[in-house]
Order: sequence, then C-alpha cells, then structure tokens
Amino acid sequence: MRNLVVIAILTCASGAAFATDTPPESAPAAGPGRDLFAEKCGMCHRSTGMGTGLLSRRYPKGQEQLEARTNLSAAFVTTVVRHGLNNMPALSRAEVSDPQLTRIASYLARGNQ
Repeated sequence: MRNLVVIAILTCASGAAFATDTPPESAPAAGPGRDLFAEKCGMCHRSTGMGTGLLSRRYPKGQEQLEARTNLSAAFVTTVVRHGLNNMPALSRAEVSDPQLTRIASYLARGNQ
C-alpha cells in the first residue's frame, strides 16, 4: 500500500512534465486552445499520459491521442469534460473555466460541430 501512495505522489508531482510533451504532427496549429489543452489536459492526454494509454485500449491506432483525431465535436468534448466518461472524471469550472473549455473544445473539434 505504501508503494502505491509513493507512486501516486510521484505521478501527480510529475504531471507538469507530461503537459510539455509535444503534440502529434497532425495536431492543429498552435494557439490559445492548444496551449490550454497542454496546460489543462496534456498530463493525461498527450502521448505519455494515462488517458492516452486507456484510450489506446478502446480505439483503433491513431485515435488514442485526442489532438490527432478529426472526428471530435466541440459539443462532445464539452459534455465529456463536464460530465465525465468511463475513466475520465468530470472537471469542475474551478478546474477548467467555461471560456477555457470553449477554446479547448474548439481546438480539438477542428471545425466539427
């Protein structure tokens, strides 16, 4: 049990390092949405994140990284972030404000409504 606590602490402490992980080449161009995604979501949803690892078990190769996908709508991203889905916990407005979420969702949606 003690080892699990140490692993959890180290994982949380190193989360900022995951946020600086580079996006896939197919990711949309840099901008405020991309920067917010890296800050708020990158620790789990960039290449080395737990969210990407879990999605790789559920989706075909190439769809595990959210930034590489082209089939996400802004409404879907917003709903999942606010309500959670499977292992993804719901995030409060204190964690990601509505304006921040709008920019992140638009970035991931790439014009898909």
